[in-house]
Amino acid sequence: MKKKLPAAIWILIAMVLGIFVGYMIFTSFPDKKAAAQIAGYVSIVSDVFLRLIKMLIGPLVFSTLVVGIAHMGDAKSVGRVFGKSLGWFFTASLISLLIGLVMANLLKPGENLGLPLPDIGASANLATAKFTLKDFVSHLVPKSFAEAMANNEILQIVVFSMFFGVALASLGDKAKTLVAAIDELSHAMLKITGYVMKLAPLAVLAAMAATVATNGLGILLKFAVFMGDFYLGLFVLWGVLILAGVSFLGRRVFKLMALIKEAFLLSFATASSEAAYPKILQALDRFGVKRKISSFVMPMGYSFNLDGSMMYCTFAVLFIAQAYNIHMPLSTQITMLLILMLTSKGMAGVPRASLVVIAATLNHFDIPEAGLLLILGVDTFLDMGRSATNAVGNSIATAVVAKWEGQLLSESDAEVNAKALDEEAAATLAHPAHA
Repeated sequence: MKKKLPAAIWILIAMVLGIFVGYMIFTSFPDKKAAAQIAGYVSIVSDVFLRLIKMLIGPLVFSTLVVGIAHMGDAKSVGRVFGKSLGWFFTASLISLLIGLVMANLLKPGENLGLPLPDIGASANLATAKFTLKDFVSHLVPKSFAEAMANNEILQIVVFSMFFGVALASLGDKAKTLVAAIDELSHAMLKITGYVMKLAPLAVLAAMAATVATNGLGILLKFAVFMGDFYLGLFVLWGVLILAGVSFLGRRVFKLMALIKEAFLLSFATASSEAAYPKILQALDRFGVKRKISSFVMPMGYSFNLDGSMMYCTFAVLFIAQAYNIHMPLSTQITMLLILMLTSKGMAGVPRASLVVIAATLNHFDIPEAGLLLILGVDTFLDMGRSATNAVGNSIATAVVAKWEGQLLSESDAEVNAKALDEEAAATLAHPAHA
């Protein structure tokens, strides 16, 4: 029997093919409108894939989080895990913002740009009013659970699920039937997720092809310095995150990195953190993180712990300020960092959400919003790196919290568990009707 290629290899192949197909479209159709139209049709596959993921995220977060909290047993345990998770998230966010600030000051990517600057009065047409502390706090609590599910408001779903899970835990035996039903729902959602993930390589191919067909590879050369500086900053952030993982998990963190490579590539290629969510849950299962921890920490992480997006916020704001030759003293930069700590919380793990936060920050410090037009053309390529970084950060955060809580299996037990999961998956493929 021939050994199947790993899913990560298929995704890499799809990325390369996507770049090739996109470049062929770009060169074959000099008219940008025609190329963009074709790219629009090509991107249908990736759009459908991301919509399928979004379709699953709400019920998946609700079911796994409620069951995880219910299995913790009491509100004290929930509060303890919640506190530890938030402590890690805010520390990681602060470090990410600081790295972006330091790298932008050291590398100065906005100086001597050599590109025409957009008119100061131009607008990027992004809604920025909603990103205030007042609106964030009021937006935190859903008016309706159905509305939160319909709009895929992850943070609101998390808030409701926490209340629901704690209530079920307090009811004890009375809630056994309902907990069991929701547990079955979570398994059903994960099963559907497995089917959807079969489309991942096609979605990656389409996403890459559409991006390159629209922008060409020439745009990368124009912004080579800016993009190079940003990805250098991301490498530094990855190093810091892995070092943090080593300090708490030891060498096992490298095993975790190997397990999430597929999720990493998927989030990179689709420029969406959400696309990687189900894959990360599966990787954490194989790593030995008990589901009651991963199902609790991961959803919160997608609202509070988007490390790559955090770093990008400070980096991009300072880049635009430098491009327009606007001096920002250190005190102003620190103020900006603290504001971003608040306004960025609840930022969705979806493409371009960070641009809205950046636009709001630019307005606050009287930096031309038009500066966003400078980076919009390459933002998709930057978003790939941000999304992949978010996947790394949330994976390490969840594993560390599990270690703190004593809910991380030993390496030997994790290997046994991984083999059991593989056997279950193989049995499902062989006899899908009986799965």
